[in-house]
Amino acid sequence: MNRKKVLVAFFSRADENYNVGYIEKGNTQIIAEMIARETDGTLFHIETVNPYPANYVKCIEVAKKELNTKARPVIKGDAHVENYDIVFLGYPNWWGDVPMAVYTFIEKHDWQGKTVIPFCTHEGSGLGSTENKLKHVCKGATFLKGLAVQGSTAQNRQTLAKQSVTNWLDKLNF
Repeated sequence: MNRKKVLVAFFSRADENYNVGYIEKGNTQIIAEMIARETDGTLFHIETVNPYPANYVKCIEVAKKELNTKARPVIKGDAHVENYDIVFLGYPNWWGDVPMAVYTFIEKHDWQGKTVIPFCTHEGSGLGSTENKLKHVCKGATFLKGLAVQGSTAQNRQTLAKQSVTNWLDKLNF
């Protein structure tokens, strides 16, 4: 797989986060950067045009409203999925789903023939049902087993997080 073109597309949020306080780099971004280094992948940060509030409680209020209304927030820029063979797709698990901005990104592209490998950060819910939700919207893609890393591990125990990423990638033959 190492000769295939790899994209590591991820949504991540810094500022105040559950269980880790105020952070300068989002939990999912830390894991995405580890994956990109190990796979020689190209990073693409899925970012909303209108940022989420820095305060955690206010952020989750906005995010919950987006989830309930199935909003599709406008995102900055794009990465042309069609130019890649393998797409690692990263996100925090928010209420058993991916952030709505990830759907905005997914719905812009043709996933036919792509290999999608999900990864998420969480504080206890793991991947939950996010893999199945992604399979439903990334029509025509082949999925490989995803990885879930606790956000507090990504933030505060990076050696352990890196070992989890490396072991997972080894099992996927990277």
